[in-house]
Amino acid sequence: MKTKPKGEVKFTRYVPNPPLKLFLVFHGCAGDGLMGAQKSIHAGKAKIDVNVDFTHKLCAALMLPSFRYSSDPLSLVIGSLCIKHPNLFGGREKLDLSWNRGLNDSNVLIAYRRPRPGWLSQQSFVVQHSVTPEIGVHGSPIDNFSRSGSGGVNLCRYSVGVDLNEPASSHWKSTTSIKLEHIRPVDDVGRPISRDLEGFPVTCSGNYHDSMVVLKQESRYAKANESSFSQLSIQIEQGIPVLSKWLIFNRFKFVATRGMKLGPAFLLTSVTGGSSVGDMAPHQAFAIGGLGSVRGYGEGAVGSGRSCLVMNSELTFPLNKGLEGAIFFDSGTDLGSGHHVPGNPALRQGKPGSGIGLGYGLRMNSPVGQFQIDYAINAFHQKTVYFGISNAEAQSEETISSFMLKSHPCIPRFMSSVAAGAKCFPA
Repeated sequence: MKTKPKGEVKFTRYVPNPPLKLFLVFHGCAGDGLMGAQKSIHAGKAKIDVNVDFTHKLCAALMLPSFRYSSDPLSLVIGSLCIKHPNLFGGREKLDLSWNRGLNDSNVLIAYRRPRPGWLSQQSFVVQHSVTPEIGVHGSPIDNFSRSGSGGVNLCRYSVGVDLNEPASSHWKSTTSIKLEHIRPVDDVGRPISRDLEGFPVTCSGNYHDSMVVLKQESRYAKANESSFSQLSIQIEQGIPVLSKWLIFNRFKFVATRGMKLGPAFLLTSVTGGSSVGDMAPHQAFAIGGLGSVRGYGEGAVGSGRSCLVMNSELTFPLNKGLEGAIFFDSGTDLGSGHHVPGNPALRQGKPGSGIGLGYGLRMNSPVGQFQIDYAINAFHQKTVYFGISNAEAQSEETISSFMLKSHPCIPRFMSSVAAGAKCFPA
């Protein structure tokens, strides 16, 4: 069975090499040294920044079997283009355009920002179109739940909306957004579908698409000093019934993160959770499992439900200059809500509904970025190895002190996983 790229991480490739599963993971964008280029173009008084990234998912000697299992070597390539105009109409208006394209997915994002006084909310107008394989809910767990195969469902998503960033006060920041979404499931060749391979509906309406207006409020608290940091993110989403067949729902999500120094070591912990009531298409369920959620499992292989709770802990400690060791423990559960998802995909695919993953790894810092190796084992004794490269500076959180970034460069990588709500949060 053909597998799709995984994870909330931008570049991921499964390499079947039983009984040990190997992954390649690349983070970042152009300028990270991953087959990218950056160019600044002066157009009149404005400077346009153009980033181009053409990244091949490299296979080392141990990874070579992956080409035998891939129907097309181009499936290992993703191209990215990023254009930024800082002064579009001469009044400091900003225009950002990004485009990512792979064989199985694509994403186009256009954002326009108008300058406003600091005491007013900053406005951003956003238009986005994406096509992504839906594996977290409709994918089928294989190899003792360590991987998830394609379920033949892809999501074609159109959205347009406005983001309002409120002026920061003390340690709090808040963002309010409203957007119109149109989601159309398609099969692997791009044909619209209303049912999955087993004949169950993949939309809430039962038609070939779902539409909704979503009002979202997000509040973030962050505080850091030289020995610890805390961060809390709370999101509330409300589906507004503009038309009779549009989705009506309420979704609550949170991510709480805490980091602290323990002598020369550093302990990072996070708790991620959420719940949804009202209308729901199956792909809107919380998918649990995978990198950034419960390591050792495939994407969504632990479970998918109306609620979720995921806990992650990682202890890093120095081995020598530029090299750190790590031990981690992940756990997640759907809180018994899997059967409340329309069509009950978790039960049909035999997902356990809860799971744990633990393991150890190495973190090595270099001018290119941070190299990461993780060895994870799940509750079914299936072993998985993750290889990765990340640009720590590109992923850093502005709320984390520079002292902590210099002392523990693993923080941005960990934070980038939990800040997006781990794998528990649907898009």
